Amino acid sequence: MFLKPGSWLKSNDTLTMNRITKLFNIKYPIIQGGMIWNSGYKLASAVSNAGGLGLIGAGSMYPNVLREHIQKCKLATDKPFGVNVPMLYPNIEEIMDIIVEEGVKIVFTSAGNPKTWTSFLKEKGITVVHVVSSSKFALKAQEAGVDAVVAEGFEAGGHNGREETTTFTLIPMVKENVTIPLIAAGGIATGRGMLAAMVLGADGVQVGSRFAASVESSSHENFKNTIVNVKEGDTQLTLKELAPVRLIKNKFYNDVEELYAKCPTTEELKALLGRARAKRGMFEGDLVEGELEIGQIAGLIHDIKPVQQIVDNMISEFESARNQVASLL
Repeated sequence: MFLKPGSWLKSNDTLTMNRITKLFNIKYPIIQGGMIWNSGYKLASAVSNAGGLGLIGAGSMYPNVLREHIQKCKLATDKPFGVNVPMLYPNIEEIMDIIVEEGVKIVFTSAGNPKTWTSFLKEKGITVVHVVSSSKFALKAQEAGVDAVVAEGFEAGGHNGREETTTFTLIPMVKENVTIPLIAAGGIATGRGMLAAMVLGADGVQVGSRFAASVESSSHENFKNTIVNVKEGDTQLTLKELAPVRLIKNKFYNDVEELYAKCPTTEELKALLGRARAKRGMFEGDLVEGELEIGQIAGLIHDIKPVQQIVDNMISEFESARNQVASLL
C-alpha cells in the first residue's frame, strides 16, 4: 500500500480495513512485539483489548509458564492474541504442542528456518508470521507458506539480523519482493513512524520498545525507568559473533567492549555473557550487570504509560500526520 493522493491517505480504511486487520481480525494494524521478559499476558491482553494484536513472548518462559500465561490471557481478553516463538530456544517441541493444545490461533516465529514449523502450525489452523531482517529471508518465509512477514530493521532492540539494514531501507525492498502482508518493525513508537512505515509499503507495524515502557509490561520498574532516560546514541548493537543484540550501554556493555579490545574468542564472549543475563537486567532490574535490550527509538520514549493510552496516542498522531501530509498534496 503506497502513498496515493486522494485514496488511502485521506481515508480511515487504512487502519480499519487493510490486509493486517483482516488477517488477524483486529481494529488497528498494530502488533506488540513478543519481547522476552516484557511480554507476559498482562501486556498481550492489554494490547489486544486496545485494538491491536498482543503477543506473549515465549522466549523467556518455561513451557509450563507459557501455558499459564496463555490461559490467563484468554481470561483477560476476548480479542485475538498470539504467541511469539524464537525457534532457537530449547523445549521448542513442547512449546508448539502447548500452543496447539491451548487453542492459540496466531504464532509469530523468529530466529530459525520458517520451513521447520510453518506446515505443522498451518495444518492446525494457525496463522503463521515469521520475523526477517532481509528480502532474502522474506522470500524464504513466503515460500515456506507463512501468512505474513515482519521485516525488522537494524534500529530494533533485542536480537537483530546480521545484515544491519535500516527499517527505512528494508521495508520498500521487502515490499518489492513479496506479495504476502508486510509488517514493519524497528524504530517505530509513534503515529508518525507508523505512517512512514505504511507509506514505504508496510500493511502494519510491530512495536516493541514503546510497549516495554508501559504499565502492563512485565519488566522491572528499574528497566522501564532506564528506557525513558535513554538518549540518542545510548544503545549499541554488539555480540555479533553470538547473536547480534542491541543493548543500553552500562557496566556489562562496557565489559563486553573491553573484552573486544583483546580480540576474544567466541568461547570467551560466551563466558562473559554467562546465563540469564537478560533476565537479570530486564526482569530483575540489575542495571549494572544485566543485559538491557531496547531499540534506538527509546530516545523518543519519555514516559511510562498504560497500553490503552499508548495505542490511542499512536492512532491520533497517525491520523493527524496523515491529514497534514494529505493537505500538502
